[in-house]
Amino acid sequence: MSQRVAVIGAGPSGLTSIKSCLDEGLKPTCFESSDDIGGLWRFKETPEPGRSSIYRSLVVNTSKEMMCFSDFPMPADYPNYMLHSQLLQYFRLYAQHFDLLRHITFQTSVLTVRQRPDFSRSGQWEVVTENREGQEQRHVFDGVLVCSGHYTQPVSPLDQFPGHESFPGRCLHSWEYKDAEAFRGKRVVVVGIGNSGGDIAVEISRAAEKTFLSTRKGAWVLARMSSSGLPLDMTAISRFTVLLTSMLPRALVNWAAERTLNHRYDHRLYGLQPTHRLLEQKPLINDDLPGRILQGAVVLKPDLRGFQGSGLLFQDGTMEGDIDAVVFCTGYNGTFSFLPPSLCSGPQGDLNLYRRVFPPALERPTLAIMGLFQTKGPIFPAVEMQARWVTRVIAGLTQLPPRKTMLSKIETETKRNMKSYLCPRQAALHVDYIPYLDSLAEQVGVRPNILGLLLREPSVGLRVLLGPCTPYQYRLRGPGKWDGARQAILTQWERVAQPFRTRLGVEASYIATDLGSTLILYCLHYRPGSLFSSRQDQYVGDLFSGISFTPAT
Repeated sequence: MSQRVAVIGAGPSGLTSIKSCLDEGLKPTCFESSDDIGGLWRFKETPEPGRSSIYRSLVVNTSKEMMCFSDFPMPADYPNYMLHSQLLQYFRLYAQHFDLLRHITFQTSVLTVRQRPDFSRSGQWEVVTENREGQEQRHVFDGVLVCSGHYTQPVSPLDQFPGHESFPGRCLHSWEYKDAEAFRGKRVVVVGIGNSGGDIAVEISRAAEKTFLSTRKGAWVLARMSSSGLPLDMTAISRFTVLLTSMLPRALVNWAAERTLNHRYDHRLYGLQPTHRLLEQKPLINDDLPGRILQGAVVLKPDLRGFQGSGLLFQDGTMEGDIDAVVFCTGYNGTFSFLPPSLCSGPQGDLNLYRRVFPPALERPTLAIMGLFQTKGPIFPAVEMQARWVTRVIAGLTQLPPRKTMLSKIETETKRNMKSYLCPRQAALHVDYIPYLDSLAEQVGVRPNILGLLLREPSVGLRVLLGPCTPYQYRLRGPGKWDGARQAILTQWERVAQPFRTRLGVEASYIATDLGSTLILYCLHYRPGSLFSSRQDQYVGDLFSGISFTPAT
């Protein structure tokens, strides 16, 4: 008899978890509180409490070849960086292709997830759900995959600022923001310079009379497009990069990348210079912010101190008066109120997770938290690999180490990350993209055998080693092997080029230079004593801007 698995949430994590269950012979039942799939990526005009919310103009920050699921490439004519609506359409195609919708129960919320009395023997869970009519139902499952996301509870520091009670304007969180029309002709302050803060400040600046962007720490800003005009992540995230940079001092990598970023525009001059080095926090991905600053449409301000009537005071003592609205882009808290409180044993009540997935406190590894991590690479391939690993653990095909070993691993990784990331929460959540995928792939049995590929099929092996680390690499062998993976790797740059081919009679030409080739070129040009020559500065900078690894200290 097939083991029954509850999947909570039908966003991208939930969809790939359903498919992974089916691949391993498990019987999934997905509970989705809304009436459709997509999770975070489903735009709604009015935000709904307890659910994620996005703005109308949101464009993804990772390119289509890097972010797709490993056995389902995105359509070739999709733009490399797409609007949220196109990404949602991709999820629909994925669900249709693998017949996933019949396993989803919509408009059903999960109220509680609790261990059965015989959990130590059976590993089973009792899941209580509620449908839209308010009717409760109890279910018994052999496993639970939590795919409900962690962008549902907005964090607003408004109460921390004196004088906010008498501010006559509007204060809102980015969770409520949809477009700039409501701010036309107004004076607006955007607080926070994460990806949402950058996007929203740029968009509001096209409608508002004046837009101020307040930041406590500043940010390193990367564009989606590399210096060669290709998607940045396709030219920056590769196995060879990880290999080479593991041998380089962190200071050199920081210096090279920051020098390249400042070569385009001086972050200090533009008011963007952060208090941290590039590798210590995630960079801001934004194509337009520097230009809007150059035009005076966006004005950088330091951290907010408080309100004074209709004015806002900043930490440097300056004040901007007659402010009509303040938009807080200050992040979210992930809440899992339906889970047993005993699982929240980490710092500040967070979930303490082995490989960012399994709570080590459980006697039986039959519950997993999906997607609760941060990385400088694409999210979806990592979540998919989590699902492939978790379902094999639940099916009894892969074993976890003893609890003591898992706790030691968590502690070691957190301490290591604390050397790189000053924020304790980031240190707890961060994973290095390629090493993390490889570590999970090793458990599943699908990590690419690069040496074997180089010997048997050099054309594929070289692309896997030197080219972008696209998800197809994890379908070349082992459980879940996909016969189309090889061809997907060989044609990945064709799909990058396809959306550019829009002028009839003009054949697009391009050179897709693998990052490894650029690295080799740099090594060939290197001469002792000339490391800091301008040409070699550019080589190193191009190599290391937008990286997603943790080099040796």
